[in-house]
Amino acid sequence: MKTVLCLGASIMQIEAIKKAKEMGYHVVAVDYDKNAVGRKMADEFFEVSTIDAEAVLDVAKKCHIDGVVTVATDMPVRTAAVLSESLGIPGLSKEVAVKATDKIEMIKSFRENEVPSPQFWVVDSKETFQHLKEKFSYPVIFKPQESSGSRGVILVKKTEDSEKAYEYTKKFSKTGKILIEEYLEGPEVSVEVICENGMVHILTITDKLTTGAPYFVEMGHCQPTTFSDEIKKDIEKVATQAIHAIGIQNGPVHVEMKVTDKGPKMIELGARMGGDFITTHLVPLSTGIDMMKLVIQNACEEKIEIPKDQNLGSAIRFFSGEKGRLEEISGIDEANSLNGVKYVLQFKEQGDCIMDVHNSLDRVGCVIAQGRSNKEAMEICEKALRGIKVTVSE
Repeated sequence: MKTVLCLGASIMQIEAIKKAKEMGYHVVAVDYDKNAVGRKMADEFFEVSTIDAEAVLDVAKKCHIDGVVTVATDMPVRTAAVLSESLGIPGLSKEVAVKATDKIEMIKSFRENEVPSPQFWVVDSKETFQHLKEKFSYPVIFKPQESSGSRGVILVKKTEDSEKAYEYTKKFSKTGKILIEEYLEGPEVSVEVICENGMVHILTITDKLTTGAPYFVEMGHCQPTTFSDEIKKDIEKVATQAIHAIGIQNGPVHVEMKVTDKGPKMIELGARMGGDFITTHLVPLSTGIDMMKLVIQNACEEKIEIPKDQNLGSAIRFFSGEKGRLEEISGIDEANSLNGVKYVLQFKEQGDCIMDVHNSLDRVGCVIAQGRSNKEAMEICEKALRGIKVTVSE
């Protein structure tokens, strides 16, 4: 029996744990949270941070793992690379892992390899910022060098707002460095990919719904994309160029871009399965492809086969609430009973603080649905959301 290590055991990783067990693997999970929901699902659990590479390597050696997987979060990708190089298991090199998780190194790689991407500036100090702020081509996006889930990302429309934005974004940057990019106008999509020995397999393209300016938190996704075949080919071309620019040979990739009036341009990519239940739930619901199974097989150096036997629609809509302390979420049972609704998930518990949505952790829950089309799946989600009420107290 082969052993798979799952980096993380939160709600975003439980599908990986469940799938690996279903496939007959021995599953080891690590998470800094001793109460992580996936703890009891795994065969073995270790209370270890997913970004503590040396501690995770000790666990991997002790458990004699054959492969490692991570879902939804970026920085554990570096830990996976340490395991890959140290143990000789499939995965990324440390160099590639840095390019896939450092927003500054990533966009530099795009530029060096002529991948369509926005103009950018790198700010490494307050002095540099003061020198450059008059030169930015507003509007611009401020991003921390290393972050995920939209944390620290903000749109700045004019010079007068840049000082406050700089201080906001810097709080989320461990290095203190900030990436400032030209703001790209146009709808956002993601491309769900698995690579096998340098071969790029594009599984589907996801249309995205965000809160918009200034924080751009993702509040919904649906598949398949509604773009024309011609634009889909352009999206796939740019995604493939970006993957090659970073140097990813094996494993999943979640590619994000904007479709501008000058064609698709890269935002960023993650060398991991997409979060927000895109690859764990939406991909199999719309395409019939069990992406999690493919990722686990690829991580354990097994041959993968990609079926193409389903063409349905899937969608997810996240919901939030007014600011305050959560008293109750009602209407979940009714939403679950609607035809086409596959999952209704709640992220906050009674007594938790509900905030304005500035990043993905501020969302309260979600509805996932399947329909005959992208549009029908989204309509089912909307119908379910209309019956869900979030009650808060001051």
